[in-house]
Amino acid sequence: MNNILEIKNLSKDFPGVKALKDINLNVKRGEVHGLVGENGAGKSTLMKILTGVHNATVGTVSLEGKNVAFNSTKEAQNSGLSIIHQEFSLVPYLNSIDNIFLGHELTTFPKLLRKQKMRDVAHNLLKQINVNVDLNKPVKELSIAEQQFVEISKAIAVETKVLIFDEPTASLTNEEVNNLFKLIKSFKDDGVTIIYISHHLDEIFEICDRFSCLRDGEMVDTKNVKEVTRQDIIKMMVGREITNVFPERPSFVKDKNEIVLEVKKLNNEYISNVTFNLRKGEILGIAGLMGAGRTEVVRALIGADNTDTKEVNINGKKAHIKHPTDALSYGICLIPENRKSQGLVLDMTIKNNISLPVLKKLSKTLGLIDKKKEEEIVNQSIKDLSIKTPGNRQLAKNLSGGNQQKVVLAKWLNTDCNILIFDEPTRGIDVGAKEEIYKLIRSLADDGISIIMISSELPEITEMSDRVLVMHKRKMSTILNSEKATSEEIMYYATGGENE
Repeated sequence: MNNILEIKNLSKDFPGVKALKDINLNVKRGEVHGLVGENGAGKSTLMKILTGVHNATVGTVSLEGKNVAFNSTKEAQNSGLSIIHQEFSLVPYLNSIDNIFLGHELTTFPKLLRKQKMRDVAHNLLKQINVNVDLNKPVKELSIAEQQFVEISKAIAVETKVLIFDEPTASLTNEEVNNLFKLIKSFKDDGVTIIYISHHLDEIFEICDRFSCLRDGEMVDTKNVKEVTRQDIIKMMVGREITNVFPERPSFVKDKNEIVLEVKKLNNEYISNVTFNLRKGEILGIAGLMGAGRTEVVRALIGADNTDTKEVNINGKKAHIKHPTDALSYGICLIPENRKSQGLVLDMTIKNNISLPVLKKLSKTLGLIDKKKEEEIVNQSIKDLSIKTPGNRQLAKNLSGGNQQKVVLAKWLNTDCNILIFDEPTRGIDVGAKEEIYKLIRSLADDGISIIMISSELPEITEMSDRVLVMHKRKMSTILNSEKATSEEIMYYATGGENE
């Protein structure tokens, strides 16, 4: 099997940081080649060079034996190299058809759109990957999973030789993941080469032939998947052995039985009659299948969605929460799942993002900001959360996904919040960064902060939660204590099982 893609002595410099250092990589024709590494290891930068977003500082890239240096993603796509981004590149107000054919519309002479032909092709592309999507809806009205498959259809709408998947399963159910893997195998059978980027090592073992590992901008090694263990890959990624990413869960002691939050009769168009409480220093996990109403529960709680009925007591007193700013005034903070659109101002610096919620606290006479105090708070946050950055004036959009998540955490940790809601806290984050975030969440709980944690990763739920609220079809199915909250028990209730 010959190489379809060869990268030789490639480096990339940004102001103040060397993102890639002398990378050498060969990808064989028709293989599924995994790419692993911690956030900030250089994976995204390398993919951006391959697809024409960045130019390499030095080094060469050759596709099918010819040196290439694309100046745009369209140029790369026209040469047969496409990428499916973790953060979708869809136009939210256009429908699926227009998104799939954006930039390479089907036309007749003189440039009239072949609308029916485009509809038929879009339908067949989605049918090919076993997905049923309303083609007339703007994609902003589709679920995250549906948007993911529109993104895939967009990438395969043109002839593709090398297809890059960047964390493609982050928002998919198990069934949808299985459909995706079948699709990848069919691409492979058709001779398409796949580069598969994932933090889920089980996926690397299941779908990939070989994998390459990056660490701190350098290539560690390339190996056959069958020749290594999970621990081997983790050690390559982080430079040390990690036997268990989850911190030890302390016994739930009596002084942490104080109820800080009571929620009753939470109802709206998305969820029905959800009732629960939260104790001081507790981690309450919320589990359920995609679409079960997990995120909708906390959105209704903090006033992001309207409610038909809602009773909320905080520290035994009735709370009136009609808007997220009301929730903040009661000490409830949300770290959202979609950090880029809801958690950060991407074109602002790390410093400005972290200090944004506490500007009032930093204000001196006449509303002037205490710059020295702001610097101290921001730099301490960067140190405490191990945010990888050349400085606090780095733009948030230039950080890796894991470091962006840490900036979102830092924002709220500097406020007076005593109830923190984490929605998919480790989505798109590598194993080393996960370990750090789990330790942080556990230490916050140990300090008396009450945590609500939504996660689609069952090990995360079972290992971190003191209790687990299970959702099924937008209703609360049950609440399990940690001893009973096994993966099997959670799935029993998440799929419609009833209390005996």
